[in-house]
Amino acid sequence: MKLVLASNNAGKLAELQALFAPLGIELVRQSELGISEAPEPHRTFIENALAKARHAARESGLPALADDAGLCVEAFGGLPGVDTAFYATQFGYEKGDANNVRALLEQLQGQSDRRAALVSTLVALRSADDPEPLVASGRAPGLITEQPIGDGGFGFDPVMYLPQFGKTFAELPTAVKNANSHRGQAAQQMLALMRERWLTLPEKA
Repeated sequence: MKLVLASNNAGKLAELQALFAPLGIELVRQSELGISEAPEPHRTFIENALAKARHAARESGLPALADDAGLCVEAFGGLPGVDTAFYATQFGYEKGDANNVRALLEQLQGQSDRRAALVSTLVALRSADDPEPLVASGRAPGLITEQPIGDGGFGFDPVMYLPQFGKTFAELPTAVKNANSHRGQAAQQMLALMRERWLTLPEKA
Protein backbone atom coordinates (compact mmCIF):
# COMPACT_ATOMS: atom_id res chain seq x y z
CA MET A 1 0.00 0.00 0.00
CA LYS A 2 1.25 3.47 -0.90
CA LEU A 3 0.47 6.44 1.35
CA VAL A 4 1.35 10.05 0.79
CA LEU A 5 3.09 11.56 3.82
CA ALA A 6 1.82 15.08 4.43
CA SER A 7 5.27 16.34 5.37
CA ASN A 8 8.48 17.35 3.62
CA ASN A 9 10.62 16.57 6.68
CA ALA A 10 13.24 13.99 5.71
CA GLY A 11 13.76 13.00 9.35
CA LYS A 12 10.07 12.24 9.83
CA LEU A 13 9.97 10.26 6.58
CA ALA A 14 12.94 8.09 7.60
CA GLU A 15 11.51 7.41 11.07
CA LEU A 16 8.00 6.65 9.88
CA GLN A 17 9.11 4.58 6.89
CA ALA A 18 11.07 2.30 9.22
CA LEU A 19 8.11 2.00 11.57
CA PHE A 20 5.55 1.25 8.85
CA ALA A 21 7.73 -1.15 6.83
CA PRO A 22 6.33 -4.26 8.62
CA LEU A 23 2.92 -3.62 7.04
CA GLY A 24 4.37 -3.28 3.57
CA ILE A 25 3.40 0.39 3.50
CA GLU A 26 5.43 2.73 1.30
CA LEU A 27 5.43 6.37 2.30
CA VAL A 28 5.91 9.04 -0.36
CA ARG A 29 6.62 12.62 0.64
CA GLN A 30 4.04 15.04 -0.72
CA SER A 31 6.78 17.19 -2.26
CA GLU A 32 7.72 14.27 -4.52
CA LEU A 33 4.19 14.49 -5.94
CA GLY A 34 4.33 18.25 -6.38
CA ILE A 35 1.95 18.89 -3.47
CA SER A 36 2.41 22.09 -1.48
CA GLU A 37 2.24 22.20 2.29
CA ALA A 38 -1.21 22.76 3.78
CA PRO A 39 -2.02 25.74 6.02
CA GLU A 40 -1.84 24.91 9.74
CA PRO A 41 -4.04 27.55 11.39
CA HIS A 42 -5.19 25.45 14.34
CA ARG A 43 -4.00 25.43 17.96
CA THR A 44 -4.07 21.66 18.55
CA PHE A 45 -1.98 18.88 17.07
CA ILE A 46 -4.99 16.80 16.03
CA GLU A 47 -6.67 19.61 14.09
CA ASN A 48 -3.50 20.44 12.17
CA ALA A 49 -2.72 16.79 11.43
CA LEU A 50 -6.24 16.27 10.08
CA ALA A 51 -6.02 19.39 7.90
CA LYS A 52 -2.66 18.25 6.48
CA ALA A 53 -3.89 14.70 5.79
CA ARG A 54 -7.05 15.90 4.02
CA HIS A 55 -5.03 18.29 1.85
CA ALA A 56 -2.51 15.60 0.84
CA ALA A 57 -5.22 13.02 0.13
CA ARG A 58 -7.25 15.48 -1.93
CA GLU A 59 -4.27 16.62 -4.01
CA SER A 60 -2.81 13.13 -4.57
CA GLY A 61 -5.85 10.88 -4.77
CA LEU A 62 -3.98 8.50 -2.43
CA PRO A 63 -4.55 7.53 1.19
CA ALA A 64 -2.65 9.98 3.37
CA LEU A 65 -0.76 10.04 6.64
CA ALA A 66 -0.02 13.25 8.53
CA ASP A 67 1.91 13.90 11.68
CA ASP A 68 1.73 17.03 13.78
CA ALA A 69 4.18 17.09 16.61
CA GLY A 70 5.84 19.48 18.95
CA LEU A 71 7.42 20.24 22.27
CA CYS A 72 5.22 21.11 25.24
CA VAL A 73 7.18 22.78 28.05
CA GLU A 74 5.61 22.86 31.52
CA ALA A 75 7.21 26.18 32.49
CA PHE A 76 5.68 27.77 29.38
CA GLY A 77 2.16 26.45 29.99
CA GLY A 78 2.53 23.77 27.33
CA LEU A 79 4.02 26.01 24.66
CA PRO A 80 5.51 26.10 22.04
CA GLY A 81 3.19 23.22 21.09
CA VAL A 82 1.95 23.57 17.51
CA ASP A 83 4.37 26.46 16.94
CA THR A 84 7.44 24.33 17.71
CA ALA A 85 8.85 24.32 14.17
CA PHE A 86 8.92 28.13 14.17
CA TYR A 87 9.94 28.56 17.81
CA ALA A 88 13.29 30.22 17.06
CA THR A 89 11.69 32.86 14.84
CA GLN A 90 9.88 34.31 17.87
CA PHE A 91 13.27 35.36 19.23
CA GLY A 92 14.85 36.78 16.08
CA TYR A 93 16.55 33.60 14.85
CA GLU A 94 16.08 31.89 11.52
CA LYS A 95 13.90 28.77 11.42
CA GLY A 96 15.84 25.57 12.06
CA ASP A 97 16.53 22.80 14.57
CA ALA A 98 19.77 24.24 15.93
CA ASN A 99 18.23 27.67 16.46
CA ASN A 100 15.14 26.15 18.08
CA VAL A 101 17.38 24.39 20.61
CA ARG A 102 19.38 27.57 21.17
CA ALA A 103 16.26 29.66 21.77
CA LEU A 104 14.77 27.05 24.12
CA LEU A 105 17.89 26.86 26.28
CA GLU A 106 18.07 30.65 26.45
CA GLN A 107 14.43 30.94 27.51
CA LEU A 108 14.85 28.24 30.15
CA GLN A 109 18.01 29.76 31.63
CA GLY A 110 17.62 29.95 35.42
CA GLN A 111 14.34 28.01 35.27
CA SER A 112 14.17 25.18 37.84
CA ASP A 113 11.17 23.43 36.27
CA ARG A 114 12.61 21.78 33.16
CA ARG A 115 9.81 19.26 32.60
CA ALA A 116 8.68 18.90 29.01
CA ALA A 117 7.12 16.38 26.66
CA LEU A 118 7.46 15.67 22.98
CA VAL A 119 3.98 15.01 21.61
CA SER A 120 2.94 13.48 18.30
CA THR A 121 -0.47 13.03 16.72
CA LEU A 122 -0.84 10.88 13.59
CA VAL A 123 -3.90 10.97 11.36
CA ALA A 124 -4.52 8.58 8.45
CA LEU A 125 -7.25 8.89 5.82
CA ARG A 126 -8.34 6.52 3.06
CA SER A 127 -9.49 9.54 1.05
CA ALA A 128 -9.94 13.27 1.55
CA ASP A 129 -13.59 12.67 2.44
CA ASP A 130 -12.99 9.74 4.80
CA PRO A 131 -15.51 10.26 7.64
CA GLU A 132 -13.59 7.95 9.98
CA PRO A 133 -9.96 9.04 10.18
CA LEU A 134 -7.56 6.90 12.15
CA VAL A 135 -6.07 8.91 15.00
CA ALA A 136 -3.11 7.92 17.19
CA SER A 137 -1.07 9.90 19.67
CA GLY A 138 2.15 9.48 21.59
CA ARG A 139 3.79 11.39 24.40
CA ALA A 140 7.40 11.19 25.58
CA PRO A 141 7.95 13.12 28.83
CA GLY A 142 11.38 14.13 30.01
CA LEU A 143 13.57 16.98 31.17
CA ILE A 144 15.29 19.68 29.12
CA THR A 145 19.06 19.51 29.61
CA GLU A 146 21.29 22.53 30.20
CA GLN A 147 23.11 21.90 26.91
CA PRO A 148 22.83 19.55 23.89
CA ILE A 149 24.07 15.99 24.44
CA GLY A 150 24.48 13.38 21.68
CA ASP A 151 24.72 13.42 17.90
CA GLY A 152 21.71 11.37 16.79
CA GLY A 153 18.15 12.24 15.90
CA PHE A 154 16.89 15.68 14.98
CA GLY A 155 14.79 18.49 16.39
CA PHE A 156 14.98 18.70 20.18
CA ASP A 157 16.45 15.19 20.58
CA PRO A 158 19.82 16.48 21.92
CA VAL A 159 18.17 18.34 24.83
CA MET A 160 15.33 15.92 25.69
CA TYR A 161 16.64 13.83 28.61
CA LEU A 162 14.77 10.63 29.43
CA PRO A 163 15.19 9.63 33.09
CA GLN A 164 14.31 5.97 32.40
CA PHE A 165 17.33 5.65 30.09
CA GLY A 166 19.61 8.23 31.69
CA LYS A 167 20.22 9.62 28.20
CA THR A 168 18.85 12.12 25.72
CA PHE A 169 17.02 10.94 22.63
CA ALA A 170 20.10 11.95 20.61
CA GLU A 171 22.20 9.41 22.54
CA LEU A 172 19.90 6.44 22.00
CA PRO A 173 20.30 3.84 19.22
CA THR A 174 17.76 4.39 16.45
CA ALA A 175 15.77 1.24 17.28
CA VAL A 176 15.45 2.22 20.95
CA LYS A 177 14.49 5.77 20.07
CA ASN A 178 11.84 4.63 17.58
CA ALA A 179 10.32 2.29 20.15
CA ASN A 180 10.05 4.96 22.84
CA SER A 181 9.71 8.31 21.10
CA HIS A 182 6.46 10.24 20.87
CA ARG A 183 6.34 9.47 17.15
CA GLY A 184 7.23 5.83 17.76
CA GLN A 185 4.40 5.44 20.26
CA ALA A 186 1.92 7.08 17.90
CA ALA A 187 3.14 4.94 14.99
CA GLN A 188 2.69 1.71 16.94
CA GLN A 189 -0.88 2.73 17.76
CA MET A 190 -1.47 3.66 14.12
CA LEU A 191 -0.08 0.31 12.91
CA ALA A 192 -2.52 -1.51 15.16
CA LEU A 193 -5.41 0.64 13.92
CA MET A 194 -4.48 0.08 10.27
CA ARG A 195 -4.24 -3.68 10.80
CA GLU A 196 -7.64 -3.70 12.49
CA ARG A 197 -9.55 -1.26 10.27
CA TRP A 198 -7.87 -1.23 6.86
CA LEU A 199 -6.02 -4.50 6.36
CA THR A 200 -8.09 -7.17 8.10
CA LEU A 201 -10.54 -8.99 5.83
CA PRO A 202 -13.90 -9.91 7.40
CA GLU A 203 -14.38 -13.58 8.13
CA LYS A 204 -16.91 -15.43 6.00
CA ALA A 205 -20.20 -16.20 7.70
